Amino acid sequence: MKKKITPVVLVVVLIFLVICVGILSIFIKKYTPSGKTIDGKTYFQLTGDDEVGLVVNHELEDAKVKIVDGRYYVEDSVVGTYINSRFYWDSQQQVMLYTLPTEEFQITPESTQYVTSSGTQSTDYVILKQIGDSFYLDLEFVKQYTDMDYTVYEDPARVVIRTKWNDLQLVTVQKNSEIRQKGGIKSSIVTKVKKDDTLYLQEEMDNWSKVSTADGYSGYIKKEVLSDPVDDTELHASTAPEYTSISKDYKINLAFHQVTSMDGNATLAQMVADAQGVNTISPTWFSVTDNNGTISSLASADYVKQAHEMGMEVWGLIDNFNSATDNLTFLSSTAARANIIQQLMEQAAAVGMDGINLDFESITEEQAPHYIQFVRELSIACRNQGLVFSIDDPVPTYSRHYDRTEQGIVADYVIIMGYDEHYAGSTEAGSVSSLGFVKAGIEDTLKEVPAQKVINAIPFYTRVWIQPFGAGNLTSEVLGMDGAANYISEHGMDTYWDDEVGQNVASVEAEDGIYTIWVEDEQSIGEKMKLIQENQLAGVAEWKLGFERASVWPVIAQYLQ
Repeated sequence: MKKKITPVVLVVVLIFLVICVGILSIFIKKYTPSGKTIDGKTYFQLTGDDEVGLVVNHELEDAKVKIVDGRYYVEDSVVGTYINSRFYWDSQQQVMLYTLPTEEFQITPESTQYVTSSGTQSTDYVILKQIGDSFYLDLEFVKQYTDMDYTVYEDPARVVIRTKWNDLQLVTVQKNSEIRQKGGIKSSIVTKVKKDDTLYLQEEMDNWSKVSTADGYSGYIKKEVLSDPVDDTELHASTAPEYTSISKDYKINLAFHQVTSMDGNATLAQMVADAQGVNTISPTWFSVTDNNGTISSLASADYVKQAHEMGMEVWGLIDNFNSATDNLTFLSSTAARANIIQQLMEQAAAVGMDGINLDFESITEEQAPHYIQFVRELSIACRNQGLVFSIDDPVPTYSRHYDRTEQGIVADYVIIMGYDEHYAGSTEAGSVSSLGFVKAGIEDTLKEVPAQKVINAIPFYTRVWIQPFGAGNLTSEVLGMDGAANYISEHGMDTYWDDEVGQNVASVEAEDGIYTIWVEDEQSIGEKMKLIQENQLAGVAEWKLGFERASVWPVIAQYLQ
């Protein structure tokens, strides 16, 4: 007799089957790629018919291009940030300025013309449109003055712009596939690609790679469907304007000469009597004295003549140290900037200077766009007059916003002020110019400025730091080389060499506190000069004449051979 299947067994079997089906369903769901595709308008974030998506160097930007009368316009701030930073909006005069190597032109909103030094130029379209409270530049006009390519695509509407041509890698798709919004098969599809399509590789991970297409889409694709990356060898003929530079065929050895009165000019021969190898002198002759751009001058033709007879060029220094001025006020005024430049050029011609040294300090991020515009405009004047144009910068750690990349293009030399690591207002004692500080300043600057344009300035001074016992505040006093040596001797300070800072350190504990000096001497200067030589910089500068001793000059000279 056949045994009957009990209801309990049947229930168990059914439960098992349900569980299996559930597990299988979860497995299928987990490993089945998403077929959801992001709509093109959604991907490019388009909300109006007059909007066009914007992709710059394979990155989708939040900003949108506007279509007006069939032409494409990009907001000026977007142009400046992503495409060409040399367009500068003068909010006081309500004009757009653009600087070229030897001239500057102006564009008035809603005009089909722009004014250059050679006259008025005309177009058959409005160059600068005002839309609401913003100003938009015609994209084709921007292209005339920019090393760029752009392509317009439809459905969805987008403009794909390219301004970078180096360090790009390409991959080839090995089989039909999808680019997804994120890495993972459950992420939505951005666009589909076919076998043999070429993509730009942006980032390579373990299983997925971030890529972009030539028509503006970016996302992630399975690494296994891509070929090995190869360098993009496409030849590109640059259309960027050529910025010519003055480059000396010798290493620069520039000494700063602090001149505070006309009588100070008479000290030149005395100050450089022992200065072996100095071929450039920079006297502190000029200062901005009001917000209209008036400058004071201590320039002297006799000084220049004497320097030339001693084989030295003269690069007159202009500073912004006058407390009666406000950097933002005069730098943001096109009239004030032009006034400064005109006076400098007149002074240079009158006394026969060879160059201008720009020493504007404490520039804030708010002031930075106006400062770099002044740098561009001053470079035009110097280039047209054949004057060497050099700029003094703090180390990049303190001044990332100074736009050294632009400085390295428009100026002849960029001088790193490799000192004031610890200064009068510092809350802790330390070196004025430790080796690590100098090294970092050089390395960071070389990321933006070519070595043949970089000069590193070294200090001939140090500080004695006094930390009083009890609740007293830390104080310091500037000492020259001989002054420091005498101070150490008079106070019986113990001295040892510190490899990390590349200096001798002297200290003593007195009744009232601890006295410490990070010494600048022949040995510390030699270590800094080694960095200049190893990095093949354009030369060295020294602050300042009068703080050194004669024995340091041969040390400097041997590293500039």
